Order: sequence, then structure tokens, then C-alpha cells
Amino acid sequence: MKTLKDILYSVPLSKVIGSTSQQVEHICFDSRKVVPGALFVAIRGTESDGHAFIDKAIDLGATSIICEEYPSTIRQEINYFLVENSAQALGIIAANFYDNPSSKLKLVGVTGTNGKTTIATLLFQLFRDLGFKVGLLSTVQNQINDLVIPSTHTTPNPLAINELLNDMLISGCDYCFMEVSSHAVAQARIEGLDFAGGIFTNLTHDHLDFHKTFDSYLKAKKGFFDGLSNKAFALTNVDDKNGMVMLQNTKAHKKTYGLKNIADFKAKIIENHFSGLLLDIDQDEVWFKMVGSFNAYNLLAVYATALLLEQDKLRVLTSLSRLTGAEGRFDYMISPAGIIGIVDYAHTPDAVQNVLSTIQDIRKGTEQLITVIGCGGDRDKTKRPLMAQVACDWSDKVILTSDNPRSEAPEQIIREMEVGVMPHNKKKVLSITDRKEAIRTACHLAKPGDIIVVAGKGHEKYQEIAGVKLPFDDKEILTEFLNLVS
Repeated sequence: MKTLKDILYSVPLSKVIGSTSQQVEHICFDSRKVVPGALFVAIRGTESDGHAFIDKAIDLGATSIICEEYPSTIRQEINYFLVENSAQALGIIAANFYDNPSSKLKLVGVTGTNGKTTIATLLFQLFRDLGFKVGLLSTVQNQINDLVIPSTHTTPNPLAINELLNDMLISGCDYCFMEVSSHAVAQARIEGLDFAGGIFTNLTHDHLDFHKTFDSYLKAKKGFFDGLSNKAFALTNVDDKNGMVMLQNTKAHKKTYGLKNIADFKAKIIENHFSGLLLDIDQDEVWFKMVGSFNAYNLLAVYATALLLEQDKLRVLTSLSRLTGAEGRFDYMISPAGIIGIVDYAHTPDAVQNVLSTIQDIRKGTEQLITVIGCGGDRDKTKRPLMAQVACDWSDKVILTSDNPRSEAPEQIIREMEVGVMPHNKKKVLSITDRKEAIRTACHLAKPGDIIVVAGKGHEKYQEIAGVKLPFDDKEILTEFLNLVS
């Protein structure tokens, strides 16, 4: 058990009322979860301010408070600690509470708009195949060796991260690979973590509902690299126009990867088929089971990271050639009638274009490409017309439908997508609100040899409508309808 003095180590305190000698068993930042004797951290969130719940937390038994401003009434028996930023303080406190587990294994973070999940998952699979015990923190799932733990966020809160990292240590893990979202950087969820390395994939249009401007979004991603130590590596995609920006102020060892420009780690696409990729990686030709130029970047990033972590080149390439990536990322199937179905998580204009342009590179040209696509509610509205425009530009037929409408009316989301449908593309577009019916219609329109892409939800096994999560699996539904087509 730790004292307040132990867990407040390295936290910049502006003022203290009370003692630091009290023992702490629980830390909470949600007043509803406070238990007697807890330390409550009042955080200013996007929807509520924890400072409004300090009295409630104390009534429920909290004996110590971290806050950015004192409440109007100071209770004599309570310890108060004033800080400039409660969210940053929580990260440091959480790390101290669990004895800084990130410093005792090699933690590698992956950030960027697209590719985070695939790279983190491939690294997890690769290092397990190389014989290590490994942890994973990702959008699809968290994992400690064989133990799968459901994931609710791309990057969990600081308490959850440190608890999971501690569990990984207890399980003997040598490495952990985690996705680092821009939200997590902006909200200080990674504060207090000791990273062995960071990877940048790319930066395109996304999350402007939260960051408001593209510059703020870029600065959030860059903030991750700015915080790396001089013992870490910073690996960036040199082909992305913002790739070198990430390295401008980092103290970490700077490394690059790319397909087009001069880089420390270089690859070239030799062949690209639905069955896989033939790449020249640092002058070794290797066949991979993954498809598309975007996966060539993902594979190269994984390869580079493994070598930066001092793994043997031949063993890494041999193992990578056997791997298939994350669930819901270019999931590929062929129906009994010969129709190709692809389910992908692509939910940004750039990601959709990556998937569809990859198919265009591979297809023969005589078949139809039918795309089913929607946009999530309560998220960045500015990308809705862009998503529809990209789908139309790269497809023969497009069905606009619901994704996770959440609290918004799905019909309104679709109307906002339709703004991006140019006059010459209107004939190729259908709008069907019901996502299951949209997928069924795509299968009905398809002929043998045609290609159907269902984009946006990927690995998700639910659809969120009016605040309720209902069972829904794109891959399962697409497979069901494809099997009915003769």
C-alpha cells in the first residue's frame, strides 16, 4: 500500500492543504466510483467538470482531492492538492500507484490517422511468434499473451493503462504495443508513461469535431513524439507530408521508413494481388498475405520497428510473411457465386480512398465495384460529403447508409453525405438508411466476379442507434447475403 507522498512523486503541486502521509488504496476520477478512503482527481472533461462533483466524492468517502481550483468550502478532515492540470497529474499518479510498469517493459506507441490498429496488432503477433510474452492495447481488443480483454477506447484512461501494463508485467511480458490516439495525447492519458519508441503512420482528415482544426490535430500527434525520451526511437513515414514534422522537437533517435523517398527502411511493391503482396524490403523479396499499398507501409513500419528493437532481420521477415493483420481490416471473402466481399474499418476519406484505389489497382476492369458506406453520428461532420465523394469517384455503384448514428437522425447524416455526390455521379448512388438492407441490396446488385466493399465498421460487432448498442456484424451479414446469391 502506498502513501499520498509516494503517488504524488513528480506531480507539480501548486499548493497543499493537509497531509501527504495518508495511505491510498483507490484512485478515482469518476465520482460515481468513489469508495471510502479514495483519492479523487477532479478533471475538466469535454462533457462535465469533475470539480462540480468534489463534494459528492467527499460525501461518498473520498479523503483526498486533486484539483485545479479549490471548492468554495474546505473541509478540515480532507487533504487538498492544487495542480495546474489535473489530467496530467492523474497520469503521473496512476503510473506511481502501479510502480511505473511502463519503465519495466518495452512499450511502443503507434499514432497516426490510419494504420494504428494493423501495425500494433502485427507487432503483437510478430513478437509472440518470435517467442516473447507480449501485451497489446488496441481499438479492436486489449490482450495479454492469450488473454483477451475487451476494448472500449483506442487508448484507455491512465488508470486502466497502468493497471493493464502492471498485469502484463505480472504475466511476464517483455513488450507492449499500443495505439496512441490524438484524443489520448490531448487529454494527457499517456502522461507518466515511459515509451521505448513511437511510430507515426500518416495524418489525414479526422476528429475535427474534437480538435476543431487540422493544426490542433497535428499538434496532438506531434505531442506524443515531443514527449519521447533520448533513450527511445521515433520512427516516421517519410512519404507522408507531415511525417518529418513529427520529428522536429523530439529527443528520441530519429528513423524513417517509406516506399517513395529516401529512408532508413525502404520497400518497393513488386506485385499486388487479392491474394497478397510481393515486396522488396531492404533488397529482400518477400511474399505477404496482406493486400494494398497501405499495407505495404504497415508491414514496413512493423519490420523497421522490429529491427530497431534489435530483432533478427531474417526471422522477422519469415514471421511477417505468415501474418494476416487485424480483424476488420481488408477482410476478404469469395462467395460460392464468385463475388468478392471486403469488410474494412475505413472511416476517413483517405482510408476509404486507400481501400478503393487498392482494389482499382488489382481489378481486371470488367467487374463492378459496389461500395456500402456511412458516417458515424456525433462525430466530425465535415468529412461526410468527402466520404461520399471519394466512394463515388472510385466505385461503379455506391450505397449510402447508416454507420453508428448514435444520437443523430441517420437520414440527416445521409443527407449531409449526399452533398458530396457530384451531378455526374448521382446515377450510381442509392441511399438506404437500414444498414442490413443496404448490404443485402449490394449483394443483390452484384454479379459473379463483382466486388463489394462494406466500409466503416470493420471489427465492430454492434450498431449504436439512439444511445443503444444493438448486435450488428458487417462480416457476418455480408457473408450471409453473399451465400444466398446464385
